[in-house]
Amino acid sequence: MRITYDAEVDALSIIFRETTVTTKHLAEGIAADYDAQGRLAGIEILNAVKRFGDSQTLRQIVLEGIGPAVKT
Repeated sequence: MRITYDAEVDALSIIFRETTVTTKHLAEGIAADYDAQGRLAGIEILNAVKRFGDSQTLRQIVLEGIGPAVKT
């Protein structure tokens, strides 16, 4: 997974897999990319700072539940 932010155009992109995609516009400035099997491959959010309230929101990323599954 790759997360990028382009400050020049205020766009946040989250790429789950690099592949050929079909883009579906979900709302004004929000698009989702799907692979040939219909799986989510990426998301793009335009006007990201404006939508999130301030640039500090983009400075911290917390990943929860990442790691190997624990077998009991």
